[in-house]
Amino acid sequence: MELMIDLNSDLGESLGAWRMGDDAAMLDIVSSANVACGFHAGDPAGVLDTLRCAAARGVAVGAHVAYRDLLGFGRRAMDVESRDLAADVIYQIGALQGLATAAGTRVRYVKPHGALYNTIAHDERQARDVIAAIGALDSTLTLVALAGSPLIGWARAEGLRVVGEAFADRAYTAAGALVSRRAPGAVLHDADQIAERMLRWLREGALQAADGGAVRVQAQSICVHGDSPGAVAIARRLRERLTQAGVRIAPFAEAAMKP
Repeated sequence: MELMIDLNSDLGESLGAWRMGDDAAMLDIVSSANVACGFHAGDPAGVLDTLRCAAARGVAVGAHVAYRDLLGFGRRAMDVESRDLAADVIYQIGALQGLATAAGTRVRYVKPHGALYNTIAHDERQARDVIAAIGALDSTLTLVALAGSPLIGWARAEGLRVVGEAFADRAYTAAGALVSRRAPGAVLHDADQIAERMLRWLREGALQAADGGAVRVQAQSICVHGDSPGAVAIARRLRERLTQAGVRIAPFAEAAMKP
């Protein structure tokens, strides 16, 4: 039986003179691109360049929606009122849809960013705000969510397609949550170790948690953060190792991308 997995990365996050990551290099490696929508990072011209690059390489595009938090790079938890949160998500997806059309591609999924991603994994009120926003705008969009989180069930109950996500460069707690970035060892950096870790997960279905135990993770996509030090080298080594082992790299949205 052929193993297949999607590789995704957070891109389009440069802002004016401030450069974040190497989008062109990452787009030669990944199969899906989570593109910033301007609330935590990204400017229109740079996002458009990233979208054009993704379109040229046949990489699937998703809206990387976030809290309105440029200063904190979207990594600060916020208690946003439902009316505002739903409208903010609609606004961000709509903006990216317009730019994607101009770039010759289209938005196929939504992946929340940073604090919003972690909050809605377990906060039902904010989760339902995001779910409602996606459903109101385009219920055919797939939601990418933390594997094993309650969000997956809430979204599926509302008719959304959901894809679980595993993180190549992040440590996990025994409960299957991501270790806080404030904790030592939360972000992984050794490309070879990361590649072997994710290949083992694909074959066995479990990742080693920070306490040394095993945590079961059911996911259809692997994320490599584009802003991490050595991100391109990590993603390239991961793709090489998986391909060598016979794993096919393809967008989880592959079927929807066909004419």
